[in-house]
Amino acid sequence: MAGRPDSEISRHLADRLRAIRKDQSLSLDRLAELSGLSRSMLSQIERGESSPTVASLWALTEALSIDFAQLLDGARSAPGPIREVLRRDRVPVIDAYREGCRIRILGALEDVGSVEIYQIAFEPGATLVSAPHGVGCVEHLTVLSGTVTVTSGDAREQALVGDVVRYAADLPHAIEAEEGAAEVLLIVMDASAAP
Repeated sequence: MAGRPDSEISRHLADRLRAIRKDQSLSLDRLAELSGLSRSMLSQIERGESSPTVASLWALTEALSIDFAQLLDGARSAPGPIREVLRRDRVPVIDAYREGCRIRILGALEDVGSVEIYQIAFEPGATLVSAPHGVGCVEHLTVLSGTVTVTSGDAREQALVGDVVRYAADLPHAIEAEEGAAEVLLIVMDASAAP
């Protein structure tokens, strides 16, 4: 669903995407050609009128030869004991409709690329497929509701409510809600980004 994102992160993402495209002297038409996304969709994303899906973000980072952290560069939490409060309607959300998932970004922006935290709601039968992340990257998944099957490389494991699965994410991997709707908490820890 393409709504009007109001969050600070969505606005920052739109601004960064436009700035990176212009820094690389790419027109909207050329970026559309490189990413496989339509010119009108790119324009809506850059104006903050549409939230990109996970697939769209992936296509954009590949087309621009950048990583996801670069899209969020410069957006930082304020210093102090309480760094940031995002009310539930302000938490950044990515609706990955092709995958049948809704992804809430819970982690701090400054941690993107090293530790990322997501809450993912799956429609019945939905699968979130991911390409390998950096070498040594591990995902820690906790099932909040429903049942999911986690695949990492050739290994598969079913997980029920309360189960925790830790698996290599530097291989092709996937999370599937085969038996109905499900919700998980996912922590991505990328060893290649560690100091």
